[in-house]
Amino acid sequence: MKKDFYIKQIGEKGKIKIFLVDGFIIRRDLDEEFTNFGQHYCFGYIPKYEFWIDKEASPDETDLFIDRLLNEWTLLKKAYEEAVKKDKTERKKFNENKTRKKTHINLLGKTKDGIEIWKIDGKHIRDTVDIDFVHGGHEFVYSFVPKNEVWIDNDILPKEIDFVLLHELFERDLMEKGLDYDHSHIKASEIEKGARHDSKILKKELEKFGWVK
Repeated sequence: MKKDFYIKQIGEKGKIKIFLVDGFIIRRDLDEEFTNFGQHYCFGYIPKYEFWIDKEASPDETDLFIDRLLNEWTLLKKAYEEAVKKDKTERKKFNENKTRKKTHINLLGKTKDGIEIWKIDGKHIRDTVDIDFVHGGHEFVYSFVPKNEVWIDNDILPKEIDFVLLHELFERDLMEKGLDYDHSHIKASEIEKGARHDSKILKKELEKFGWVK
């Protein structure tokens, strides 16, 4: 199944690269809600400094889409940064005079390659280290995660753990092999989505890492 939905780069706006993409493949394999165009703050799987424009049957609105994306991205980025600033302030007040907690809660197991899977105190990490840490992570994305560990946030429901674990293991494996984060994350999101719709995919992919329940 084709995975490469990038067609070509069609422009730049400062640090932002603008790509023509095959929306049909994105809607089929990644997100059926993707429309004519998209940017990071509406579609989290799109890299932060990329705009995606779906190829058009009548390509006469591209410039209008780019203008819309630039305005949207600028406003949403500002709103996001303000929200993070506010969250940090509130967390600081909430945690004043509280005792520092231990990060690791319990070891869930190990993969065949010895990668330790830990359930960790996600709130503690967000309070003290990284306010944007959610669901899970590994050392190739978060420098504070020890080598050869994958962390699973204790805030997620038990029925979600295997899907998050698959995403993190798949993404970590690609990054360990040299693929950059943005594209590793996209591919991990694709496999996670497939697993959420087909339990056989979940079982098969986790077994590749030696994770058998």
